[in-house]
Amino acid sequence: MYFADRADAGRQLAARLGHLQGADVVVLGLPRGGVPVAAEVAEALDAPLDICLVRKLGVPSRPELAMGAVGEGGVRVVNEQVVRDAGVARRELEAAEERERLVMAERSRAYRGSRRPVPLEGRTAVVVDDGLATGATALAACRAVRAAGAARIVLAVPVAPYGWTTRLGGEADETVAVHTPEGFYAVGQFYREFDQTPDAEVVARLDRSRAARGPAVRHTAVRVAAGGTELPGELAVPDGAAGLVLFAHGSGSGRHSPRNRAVAAALNRAGLATLLFDLLTETEAADRARVFDTPLLAGRLGGAAAWTAGRSGTEGLPRGYFGASTGAAAALWAAAEAGDDVAAVVSRGGRPDLAGERLAGVRAPTLLIVGGADELVLDLNRGAEALLRCESRLEVVPGAGHLFEEPGALEEVAALAAEWFTAHFAAVTGGAGQ
Repeated sequence: MYFADRADAGRQLAARLGHLQGADVVVLGLPRGGVPVAAEVAEALDAPLDICLVRKLGVPSRPELAMGAVGEGGVRVVNEQVVRDAGVARRELEAAEERERLVMAERSRAYRGSRRPVPLEGRTAVVVDDGLATGATALAACRAVRAAGAARIVLAVPVAPYGWTTRLGGEADETVAVHTPEGFYAVGQFYREFDQTPDAEVVARLDRSRAARGPAVRHTAVRVAAGGTELPGELAVPDGAAGLVLFAHGSGSGRHSPRNRAVAAALNRAGLATLLFDLLTETEAADRARVFDTPLLAGRLGGAAAWTAGRSGTEGLPRGYFGASTGAAAALWAAAEAGDDVAAVVSRGGRPDLAGERLAGVRAPTLLIVGGADELVLDLNRGAEALLRCESRLEVVPGAGHLFEEPGALEEVAALAAEWFTAHFAAVTGGAGQ
């Protein structure tokens, strides 16, 4: 017996992985038993924790015997020798695969909620389980991680049979085991406590890790192709982003607006990706007619949305628009376009009235945030809300002016926006939200 429990095993394993400290690492636990082990490793390496979903394909007559495994991304590993020796028919193998993929999809929803998997592209993925027996699930996990774009794979387990690395066929770039005994019958024989890990513990470990570190955010300077031109912007994508918010700024401001940047940072902390970009080129911005050309700005916003939909890291994310001042009109105009599937819109001190008759065509749930001291704009928002036919709400920040410069005012805007986007993104993806 080597380990008191999985947490103890994780701490012992982490001590063997110190050379990865400071690298761009993501730690991936194999549910369910591998997650408590991986959580200790992630904490020691100060790295994000996620799961790597893999399901064993058990022989129908002996479910404990693996004839293969399946993983996310369509990965499939089959041990043809076991299939032949057990006399498993091809239809039985296919039925087992279909059944386990359904379970895998259910587990993903249960464990991650509305969050997407942590991006692996170009990073070092440390795949962790509580032990390795046949190697089928570990092999499938390595292939799934490689398919997700990991640049390097480290397979790490507390215990594995002597000579275990030969079972992996070189799928991992590095292998680490604390103990490799010759007398190996089952993983559980090396633990004093080896009870089944409940789903609730998996979710709790993931949530605790995320809350302790906050999501890591990748900031990238981009050139957004929209409306036949390229526009400078900044894309920020937290690990496991639950959605993407595109900002439409008001007249006289751009991607460097301190108020929009403050709101974007708060959304990033809430696990949402953001795109801050200039709706006009420098030359166009000098033309006041273009600054107030709502159809032009809305077209650019819609073009940027299409651009993000085809970009690695943001493809498939539910999308929202955040409009400030006159940018709110552009956001609502774009949301009313046929075929625009924006999931939610938020207006900060906006001029939704400038969207005119387009308001009645907006289908996305819309939150209008106005300062209580901004009386003219407040009246305009009340009138605009009466024209909206979608789910909508008007929130008044007491005592705030048009620019929300009062202490705590902008923070309240950010909190309201994060809550609105998170709830409606979860409704689109079917997640419970986090």
